[in-house]
Amino acid sequence: MTIFDMLEQSSILTLLGMAVVFTFLWLMVICVNLTSKLIAKFSRDKDAAKPGNEIPQNKDISPGHVAAISAAVTEYQKGE
Repeated sequence: MTIFDMLEQSSILTLLGMAVVFTFLWLMVICVNLTSKLIAKFSRDKDAAKPGNEIPQNKDISPGHVAAISAAVTEYQKGE
């Protein structure tokens, strides 16, 4: 077996391996997308998927603490 025969065989095996990996990844992306659509369709918590649902506000935090945290974040962002 000459070097050219070995190079030909190795290049064929390389291309075949890359085609197998590409096909597997393509099928995996399709399966993940289908699973995502099925979960969204049959989800029991319909309200969680709707836009506009906001996190409920915590009434235990005083407005002074919120103002202090907001001021600290603003000062930190000015420093960058």
